[in-house]
Amino acid sequence: MGEPRVTAIASLTPLRELEADPFLVDSRSQHAMCANWAAEQGYVVARQLLVRGLRPDHSALWDGVRPGVDLFVAPSRRVLETALASVDEFTEECARRGVRVETVGGAEPSYDAQMKARVHRRLSMPTAGYDGR
Repeated sequence: MGEPRVTAIASLTPLRELEADPFLVDSRSQHAMCANWAAEQGYVVARQLLVRGLRPDHSALWDGVRPGVDLFVAPSRRVLETALASVDEFTEECARRGVRVETVGGAEPSYDAQMKARVHRRLSMPTAGYDGR
């Protein structure tokens, strides 16, 4: 069967929501939380999804996912509620397919003005060659 492949789920939240909810906008931090969790469990993130309101049966979720082996991870239920059309239907579909769903559950980072500015720069200038560092 092989090693479990982890799919990290992050929410695709518009930049205009940066002031109100910077963590939901900051997909890089969401994926980093998932990667850290996976590493602590001895796994590696094989796939990163950045989605908003995705249907639980959408092929983008399930492409290549092996029942009983692979798993999904998200930073929190709150992220899943933005990323997916229905968290309950998704968890039911996971159970039906024999795929685990985990949430990191750690504290979200606190965002000061400088951190928000970095997120804004990274997301507003991707075509200008800015690499987000």
